[in-house]
Amino acid sequence: MIEAQLLTKRYGEKTAVDRLDFTVKPGTVTGFLGPNGAGKSTTMRMIVGLDAPTSGSVTVNGRRYGQHRAPLQEVGALLEAKSIHPGRSAYQHLNALALTHGIPRRRVDEVIDLAGLGSVAKKRAGAFSLGMGQRLGIAAALLGDPQTVMLDEPVNGLDPEGVLWIRNLLTGLGAEGRTVFISSHLMSEMALVADHLIIVGRGRLLADTTVRDLVREAGGNTVKVATQDPARLRDVLVGPGVDITGQVGSEELQVTGLTAREIGLKAAEHAIPLCELSARTVSLEEAFMDLTRDAVEYHGTTTGIDTPGRVA
Repeated sequence: MIEAQLLTKRYGEKTAVDRLDFTVKPGTVTGFLGPNGAGKSTTMRMIVGLDAPTSGSVTVNGRRYGQHRAPLQEVGALLEAKSIHPGRSAYQHLNALALTHGIPRRRVDEVIDLAGLGSVAKKRAGAFSLGMGQRLGIAAALLGDPQTVMLDEPVNGLDPEGVLWIRNLLTGLGAEGRTVFISSHLMSEMALVADHLIIVGRGRLLADTTVRDLVREAGGNTVKVATQDPARLRDVLVGPGVDITGQVGSEELQVTGLTAREIGLKAAEHAIPLCELSARTVSLEEAFMDLTRDAVEYHGTTTGIDTPGRVA
């Protein structure tokens, strides 16, 4: 379990992390989301003691990272995949970590196989592609067989097979009861693997929620229905967990809490003719963009760009 209490980090006048309070629980995959510059990497660095908090605290399983007698066996972290001596082979890198942490050599072979590095284990890491370096970093994070796994952008540079591998690995670690904390900018992957979300912006906590709840609050699974008798249809559909909105005088209603099929069946049951019935599902990406709109520090633009054959 990772627990942050009023966690704050300042660099001069810049506040990178601002009084964060959150808990990452075991037995689940928790996604750590936020725009660039939101404070995610700084927070992760403080969790493993690479940066000291200005104030507040963060612990792993009740202790600061530096207080654990065998930290690599307590927390497995990947923050920078390329932080490896380029002249060492993958096997030498992992074996050196194992020897300095009292980890059996057989575990080196296990994580090499787990990460799919068997064919390149004796090659110099400096010649690795971004994806292979990422696999090596993940292998190092898992070397101590830790109960807490923390990965920063784990799918970065991986090919489709590698993305599927890390997806299954993360869900498997969570199912084993481990604490899994991952950051990523790929919302499609986060929607598939994360059970819980911690979202930050400009160093502050914006949401501590589930994927389902975040999407629902953003208007997820909304059904648009049109009828010549909207008042009667509203009376038919109203119930616990059902939210119905619509402008006065309009034939259209926006309904959440019921599927399009359920609405159609209820309308037919009460002989209410429908002019339109369409469902819209909000994606995690849309919900995230809506939540963090005011917390983005770096805005791009698609206007005013000179391209061949086009006048800017």
